[in-house]
Order: sequence, then structure tokens, then C-alpha cells
Amino acid sequence: MRTYHCLPLIIWTCMLHTVDNSPVQAKDNSHLLRRIVNLTKDDGKMLHRTKRGWMWNQFFLLEEYTGTDTQYVGKLHTDQDKGDGNLKYILTGDGAGNLFVIDENTGDIHAAKKLDREEKSLYILRAKAIDRKTGRQVEPESEFIIKIHDINDNEPKFTKDLYTATVPEMSGVGTSVIQVTATDADDANYGNSAKVVYSILQGQPYFSVDPESGIIKTALPDMSRENREQYQVVIQAKDMGGQMGGLSGTTTVNITLTDVNNNPPRFPQSTYQFNSLESAPLGTHLGRIKANDPDTGENAELEYSISEGEGSDMFDVITDKDTQEGIITVKQNLDFEKKMLYTLRVDASNTHPDPRFLHLGPFKDSAMVKISVEDVDEPPVFSKLSYLMEVDEDVKEGSIVGQVTAYDPDSMNNVIKYSVDRHTDMDRVFSIHSENGSIFTLKPLDRESSPWHNITITATEINNPKQSSQIPVFIRILDINDHAPEFAMYYETFVCENAKSGQLIQTISVMDKDDPPRGHKFFFEPVPEFPLNPNFTIVDNKDNTAGIITRKDGYSRTKMNTYLLPVLIFDNDYPIQSSTGTLTIRVCACDKQGNMQSCNAEALMLAAGLSTGALIAILLCVLILLTLIVLFAALKRQRKKEPLIISKDDVRDNIVTYNDEGGGEEDTQAFDIGTLRNPEAREDSKLRRDVMPETIFQIRRTVPLWENIDVQDFIHRRLKENDSDPSAPPYDSLATYAYEGNDSVANSLSSLESLTADCNQDYDYLSDWGPRFKKLADMYGGDESDRD
Repeated sequence: MRTYHCLPLIIWTCMLHTVDNSPVQAKDNSHLLRRIVNLTKDDGKMLHRTKRGWMWNQFFLLEEYTGTDTQYVGKLHTDQDKGDGNLKYILTGDGAGNLFVIDENTGDIHAAKKLDREEKSLYILRAKAIDRKTGRQVEPESEFIIKIHDINDNEPKFTKDLYTATVPEMSGVGTSVIQVTATDADDANYGNSAKVVYSILQGQPYFSVDPESGIIKTALPDMSRENREQYQVVIQAKDMGGQMGGLSGTTTVNITLTDVNNNPPRFPQSTYQFNSLESAPLGTHLGRIKANDPDTGENAELEYSISEGEGSDMFDVITDKDTQEGIITVKQNLDFEKKMLYTLRVDASNTHPDPRFLHLGPFKDSAMVKISVEDVDEPPVFSKLSYLMEVDEDVKEGSIVGQVTAYDPDSMNNVIKYSVDRHTDMDRVFSIHSENGSIFTLKPLDRESSPWHNITITATEINNPKQSSQIPVFIRILDINDHAPEFAMYYETFVCENAKSGQLIQTISVMDKDDPPRGHKFFFEPVPEFPLNPNFTIVDNKDNTAGIITRKDGYSRTKMNTYLLPVLIFDNDYPIQSSTGTLTIRVCACDKQGNMQSCNAEALMLAAGLSTGALIAILLCVLILLTLIVLFAALKRQRKKEPLIISKDDVRDNIVTYNDEGGGEEDTQAFDIGTLRNPEAREDSKLRRDVMPETIFQIRRTVPLWENIDVQDFIHRRLKENDSDPSAPPYDSLATYAYEGNDSVANSLSSLESLTADCNQDYDYLSDWGPRFKKLADMYGGDESDRD
């Protein structure tokens, strides 16, 4: 085999062939020769035609072959094939061995399976011839193409199974609605298999479709949404240019007519009737009216209004945006006695009219609304909404301040009584005449404490107490000049010792609780008792202030450290009020700039007469004196602790009792034995000296006891008196008296009745008295050596 290379130009000459669909009569493609023509311009040589050893061409197959045998594709042949079977044909490339098989001996190619052009329209394969004996290629490997011819086996398909579109109602003919698109999978370059034509199957005569573009348009003018809103259109797409035998597909288009404002509102009735009580509060809803508009959305939005005329100032209409209703409301207070029936004209109009349809007429409608006013028992009505009254603060109790008036608006004209709401006049300063409404005072007035009084007056129908009304009354208290002016503050005034004559040391101002209508005007003068002060001068500045001026050079703290300057202050209102204020002026030491340094005269004397050493000496003396006082008190206390009986021979009329809670050893009053012997002497009832009573009480005087009274009876009486006396202090002490009762076995143990005073006594008999005296016997019944 020989291979030729064509450099400048390669021209393929292909002869179209006809392929019979019958597999038996399939023509051999091997007889189609491929010629290679080498064109050259060198030296103007003639073209040379060379025959190639391969005898084959481009192969063509029909898709979707339905025959019982395999479809014959073509034959490969080489000049080297002598027909002796030494050559072997091999096929490689797209689908080789699977879709396409070759007879290795003859070179016949068959399609083993049914092919689909829509899956793959072109197959590229390579062929070679091999010597069976040597295994070498007798020809170089060559490439060839198998093309799949299309048949009309695919119907057109729309991009959507269901389309949705809208178009405004009342649109003109030919208004574009939507475009539908269908595609065909067949080959558009081969015949008319992929040429699609559109047509309408359902939706006429309302809509039409362009056969080539698939645009759906309106076909009827002035289609109304109110008559019909939804349309379903079925569109067909057919291939083969719409000819007979073409395949087709369909889709559905749902078309909705959108609303435009082409309908005016209309009231379903021409007259409406409502009732209202004359006591209805402002804003009360009396009823609803509604005009119908077949449009939707904002095209159906309405606005209600009341035309100028009767009742337009008494009633109002508001629009409910949710229900598109007009609500009739009360605009002003109604009065049955004045007018019982109102006739209104209410208009309803579109808020968004469409200028394209204004020629259809005015987009509004009107209706008559009649409102009947019903009579009710109304509360009293005051002649004013509020009252303002004025009264002087110095009026007497019971003075008339002003008058309020109210009337019954009903035709019955009931009698009215007046009263003061005590919640607004807690102090009961005012009262009112229940019949004529005259307000008068009950207490004195004081503008300075309460310049205004705001009270509420109630008017009530006598026949129907439930019907009442209230009105505020504002009472202003007018000022009367009843307060004298006084200093605005407390002034701490001082004058320097080195002050010069004519020097200003203080500016004073005053205040007045009164409030004259022309403003305050105060005057300052010396008091008449001291018209001329030798030390200071009062100068009126004519601006409600006064200045204090010095009248001499120099002031001395040692001579006079404080001056009292009375100032007479009075106003110019009627009646004139005046007062006297006294300034306390201290004399102080100042520096050269006039700044106060010290105002204490004693400090001046101390600083001038005592030095630091003298002060220290005084302090030492005070400390020494305090030390001596403390020592003296300690010595005195030590002396008080000495025993009362120093020696055994010292015997006194006193019984000393130890381990008690009484007054102690020095108490000679609580245990005075003389009282027992002379009961009448006890009547002096001296205070005890052992303790300090917490309360000073008056000593009770008792009936004196005669000297022949029994001592026991005396003691019992005293005990009874002290027990029953609430003023007797409960002294926590034990008083022991020298009384042992009658017929005692043991005689008196008191040393006062001892027969011997200087000699020793024998106390052995104490041991015979029993165990009660054992302790006493042990104390006095020892040996002589123990007693010594």
C-alpha cells in the first residue's frame, strides 16, 4: 500500500449514495472510491491523478434500525488482498467490537445494535490489514467515519408542563401574554424533523398563538375580569413543519385577567336610617354603610365623605380600611330640644381612579343618611366651662365671693341645687348657697399661705339626684398689705478698729410677704428714739436697700466690742406697715486690706498681758492644786475605815451587827436603842445616813405614842406603817433591836446591862443552853490564856 501526501490542498470527492432500507439489498460502499488530487502550481504543470490502494469511503447508517438481521455498514478492501485468506482485517475505535463488528477475512462491517443519533451521531474508527503469517501490517492504519442519519423519532417537548400568565383586563387585541417554547431532539440540519410549528387547541376565540415564535396574544377586545377571570389555553407544538405524519407535544397555559379600576362604586340602597341618643359621647359609632365595587385590591379602595349641608358639622364619617365601610360618628353634642332629625348626604369614591376609564363616568356614588335624635334626661349644664373669682384676703367670714349658675336642658326644667365637693376643699374654707349658687367664705383667708383655691361645684337635679354635673371654680386671693417688711437675712456685721469715717460696712435688704400690684418700695430710717447715732449712719439707697456708714475714725474693742443699731423699715402700700430691725455690729481687728482677723476682746487682753511662760506656770499650779485635793480625799477616806471600838473597855449605846447589809459600823441612827426606850422621840423620823435615797419624799407624821405603851406593840405598829407606806424606801438592811420578848429563859446578852465592866465574866454557862448557843460558847468560853 502506498500513502500520498497532499501539501497545498486536499479535495475529497464524495459521491452520494442511496441506501436501501432492506438489509438484503444494501449496496456496497466499497465501490465508492476516494480520490486524492494533488494540486500544484509549480512551473504550471498539469495535475496528476493517483489511485489509492484502499477502496472505501465515508459510511452512513440510519438510526433506530428495526430489522431482524444486523445492519450492513460497508466493506474494507486492499489491493494486497489476493483472496487467499492471508490477510486479516482489524477494526478499532468508537464502538469497535461492541456496536460495530468486522469480518476479519472479508472486511465486511455490520452494526450489531440499534443506534440512536440523539445519543451519538458520529463514530470514528480505524482499520488496518495484517499479514497472518508475518503479523505485519500490509497497509498503514487508516481512519474512517460512520455517520448516523436522523429519522423523525422525537416529538417536540415544551420547557414547562404548565405555564402561568397574567394579562390586564380590558386589554386590546394582540396584547402579548406569554411565550411558550418547545424543542425537538431530532437533527435540525436533516430534513424537517426538528422544524416545530405552534397552534392553539383550546382557548379560542379569546387567545391566539404565533405559529413560529410561540407568543400567545389576546384575540378579543375588552375582556372583563368581573365576567370571567381564569382561562386555560392548550398549545400544540408539531414537527415536520406541521405536515401530516409529524410528531407533536402539548402544554397548558393558565391565564388570569388582572383587575383594573374600570368599575365605579355603587350603594346597594339610596337611603339609610340610624338613631342616636342626645347624650351620645363624641365619636360614638351610629352605624355603617357600604358601597359595592366589583374591582379588587387598591382598585376597590373607597373613601367616604359627608357633603356640605345639613348635619355636616354635627356628624362625621370615617372609612374602615379593612372592610371598606363608612362609619357614621357623632362629631358634636346633640340636643333633642334643638333638633330631632338630621339628613346627611354621604359620598363614596375610589381613591385610585384609572385615567384610561374616566370616560365610563364619575367613579363615585351618593346615598342619603337620616339620623333621628332621641331624648334623654340630661344633667344640669353650667353657664360657663369654668369660673374665675377674686376676693380680698381681709374679707370677713360669710362674705360673698361669686356666683355660679346652671340650668336643666330638658323640657322638664327641674330645680337644681348646688354643693361644694369637699374633696377639693378639705379645710372647709368656702361654702355655697344650695339654691342660688352664691359662694361665700367660712374662714379667714391668707394670701401668703394659699394664694389660690381651686374648688369644684356640683349641680344636682332635685327630682333625679343621679343627674349631676361639676364645674371647676378658681378663686384667687387678692393681696392686702398686712405684713411688715423685715430683714431678708441675718447679717453678721463688723467694723474694723482702724475704720475711717464714711466707710460702708454693710448693705442690708429686706423682704415682704405681701405682693403689691405696683411692686415693693421700702424705706430705711433711724428709730425715732435715736434719730442721730454718733457711731453709724443709715443711708437709704432708694432701691430697697440701705447702707451702714461709719461716722467716726477708729473703734476700740477694749472700750466697746459690740454696737446695736436699730433700723426702722416701712413700705409704701396702704395701710403702711413698718418694723424695726436691729443690727449687731462687732468691733474686730483687721489687716490693712480690711479683712477681719479677730473680734474677741478677751483674746486681745490675754495676748497683751500674758506671755507663754506665764501660761505654763498657771497650768502647773492648777495641776499641783488638783493633786493636793486628791491626796486629801484619800486620807479622809482612810480615817473613816478605823474601827469604832478601839479597846474592850470602850462601851457605847450601840449594838454592832456584822455580816449584814445595813449601814455599817458608823450607823448610829438605824440602831439607836434610845428609840426603843423612848418611843416618842422616834416621831422626829430623821433620814438615814447609811444610804442616799433615790427619791426625796415627805416624812409622814404619826400619832405620838405615850411613854407607858408596850415596846412590842410599838414595833408591830412601825412594821405595819412601813409595810403600808408606798413612799417608804425599801432599805436592804437588817435592824436588830434589844428586845427579846417576855419571860426569856436567857437574860439579856447586851453588854449594856452587865453588872461588871472592868472584870472578866464567866461564860461557861453558855455551854448549858444547848446547841443553839454552841457557837457563842466557843467564842467566850475559852481558857484564860485564850481570853488574854
